[in-house]
Amino acid sequence: MKKIIFIVLLTTQVIFAQSGFDKGNHLYQRGKYEKAVFEYESVLKTNMQSAELYFNIANCYYKLNKVAPAIYNYEKALILNPNDSEILNNLKFAQKLNIDEVKEVPKVGFSKMIYDFTSTFHYNTWAWISIGFSAVFLLFFIGYYFSQITLSKRIFFFGMFSLLFLLLISVSAAISKKNDFENDRPAVVFAEMVLVKSEPQKASNTVFTLHEGTKVFVLETLENWKKIQLIDGTEGWIESSAIKEVKN
Repeated sequence: MKKIIFIVLLTTQVIFAQSGFDKGNHLYQRGKYEKAVFEYESVLKTNMQSAELYFNIANCYYKLNKVAPAIYNYEKALILNPNDSEILNNLKFAQKLNIDEVKEVPKVGFSKMIYDFTSTFHYNTWAWISIGFSAVFLLFFIGYYFSQITLSKRIFFFGMFSLLFLLLISVSAAISKKNDFENDRPAVVFAEMVLVKSEPQKASNTVFTLHEGTKVFVLETLENWKKIQLIDGTEGWIESSAIKEVKN
């Protein structure tokens, strides 16, 4: 009986979420962006999430010229679909509304090569690639074990070592990307203007000033303060209420 009630409630929730999403799309097409946001965010309250939903919310806020919520929701969409070209393109347009111009310090040398390689795929994709290599490795092992021909045995033997090497690379890439994802704490400034301090207290020196919509990365949390870093490597302390973390 409990299972039946759970299924009914889940079905009702899905239907309600789809209804809210469709209403939001209809309102967006009619140019009623604030009402569309209300419908889209009502879907989020049902714990239903998708890259498309966050993308649509971001588009509404962009149309309303609300920089921080637009960039925040584009970033949320990218968490769920990191390689979507449309999301990336719209995010770039939204970032042009930022007052702060922060230039990213490019990676160089070996670290850049490793980063570019591991960034080719999401860590889940690397995991599936590893599973694929494992399956092929098993097939080669079976071929080597049962083969009666010397040439075939050699081919299967060297193939096994090649696949083992590729397997180790793909597993390492998956672990690297997973660690990067878990350690990465992007956030967006929601305050119209905020002073970034040298220490986690209001009386400390102001290092620089940030404005609404700027993306930062949280390094550390201390009571009501967060230590942040910009993409150019600059660091400082900011009040927690001034920013909103993307992965929360």
